Amino acid sequence: MCHAEIIWFIQSLSTFIKVNNHKKQGHVVSGMAKIAYILLCHKDPEAIIKQAERLTAAGDYMSIHFDARAKPEAFAMIREALSDNPNVTFARKRIKCGWGEWSLVQATLYAVEAAAEEFPRATHFYMLSGDCMAIKTADYAHRFLDDYDCDFIESFDYFESDWIKTGMKEERLIYRHFFNERTQKKRFYWAYEFQKKFGLTRDIPHDIQVQIGSQWWCLRRRTIEWILDFTRARKDVMRFFRTTWIPDETFFQTLVRHLVPENEIQTRTLTFLMFTDYGMPVVFYNDHYDLLLSQDFLFARKISPEATELKARLGKLYAAHDVRFQISNEGRSLYKFLSGKGRIGRRFSMRFWETESTLGRERELLIVVCKKWHVAKRLLEQIRHVTNIPCIEYLFNEEGTPMPDLGGIQGTLEKRTRHRRALMRMLFEYYDTDRLIVCMDPSNMDLLHDFFSDRSLTRLLQIECQFSDEYLTGHALRVGLAGERTPKGTLERLLPTIRNDIVHEADLIRDAGFNRHYRIHEVDSSEENAGKLSEFLTLPFDQALGLAQTPHLFAD
Repeated sequence: MCHAEIIWFIQSLSTFIKVNNHKKQGHVVSGMAKIAYILLCHKDPEAIIKQAERLTAAGDYMSIHFDARAKPEAFAMIREALSDNPNVTFARKRIKCGWGEWSLVQATLYAVEAAAEEFPRATHFYMLSGDCMAIKTADYAHRFLDDYDCDFIESFDYFESDWIKTGMKEERLIYRHFFNERTQKKRFYWAYEFQKKFGLTRDIPHDIQVQIGSQWWCLRRRTIEWILDFTRARKDVMRFFRTTWIPDETFFQTLVRHLVPENEIQTRTLTFLMFTDYGMPVVFYNDHYDLLLSQDFLFARKISPEATELKARLGKLYAAHDVRFQISNEGRSLYKFLSGKGRIGRRFSMRFWETESTLGRERELLIVVCKKWHVAKRLLEQIRHVTNIPCIEYLFNEEGTPMPDLGGIQGTLEKRTRHRRALMRMLFEYYDTDRLIVCMDPSNMDLLHDFFSDRSLTRLLQIECQFSDEYLTGHALRVGLAGERTPKGTLERLLPTIRNDIVHEADLIRDAGFNRHYRIHEVDSSEENAGKLSEFLTLPFDQALGLAQTPHLFAD
């Protein structure tokens, strides 16, 4: 038996003895999960009181650490209001907390210790902030935790993962950070540069592998007790983390992965939170109620202080019974769709694209643009039969588009888009042709502008289709904007947005003023569409009419 296995066995035995001692003392451990909420907060005492009352009304517990920087009268108000609630306790010691400091971890440990001692019936410990609110009932949360005998915590390898996108990485650990970067910026960076200049680095404790992840976790009682035992036994590790930077993203994440078997860890948080492209938390408002309830999480943050209606509805939810939830989990993709509109309020705003050498003055690129990809593919299939022009389907939108081997440049969508002119030149050369047809989605405005700015001859055929609600619903499902169980009300509010977005994409193309731009429409006659196809392909009218009369061309 290796050293790690011996430690694991001793810790398991210790937990078994503790649980049995609780039973002997009259503390019966229920089969149903009971949650001890660990609340770190620093403001809004009225909201904290309401939060504690809501979450303990269903039989759960709460341990509160209220920042020592806050006004004493605010803390006094909280203590007095909750003094008669046996399911609420407070950290034995209050400290001043600062972002990025060890103080946040220490405050959490104080609250966890108080909860572990005060609430022996608690089976799970759930980290919360004052901005969090339940988006499921207590019944649902308890059943959920009963179904999964594991710890929920994000814990990714600190050095191998890309969890840290920008800024310091290794420097957070190998240098000692004594000052707060936000409140003592000059001292923080002076100490950092001093250590860097003189090579005053330190080693990471040899037997731990540092992990990183969100600070919002839910851990089983056994894991919490192992962590508390570890903090008392491993003073070297505690000294190390006390002077790391932003340890609330690494301390619990590292210890859980160090102490708990891998198959008992779910590397995710049960608190739904999203960030904007600028790294700021997304704030939820009154109209987000249905969206929040359909996510596969137990809590959400941040709820806007002004969202009084949302707070009232969520406040009643936790203690409710017989509530059924339809989990669709489309929140992040839906937010990305709705918020990714560009600087002028729309998606696909003009970008600065790279310019490569021309495709060739003598070459002709024919672009078919259609939102319904299957319609464009049907038309291309018929064009192949009528002409000898090489046709390639949505090469900038579908990874699996059949393409010849061009030395790897065709391998990924990212490569195709980045080197689009080089790719098109190679395709012209591969097919030994001066005419080439490709399909694109209307969203590819940057590509359209780029190809129309080339010295080659570019023609554009825009296929405009009718979009029923049934089709838009299917589209939302296919692209991840909705799930099979997305509530009907959410879909009804989403469909007009999708429809308007499709219309706007079509308007952008028309407004661009491209030369040699032809449009066919589902509601136009075959003769009208044939005239446009004839000009686009430079085909005789009777051949173009045959294309326009393709059976079921516009069918879904």
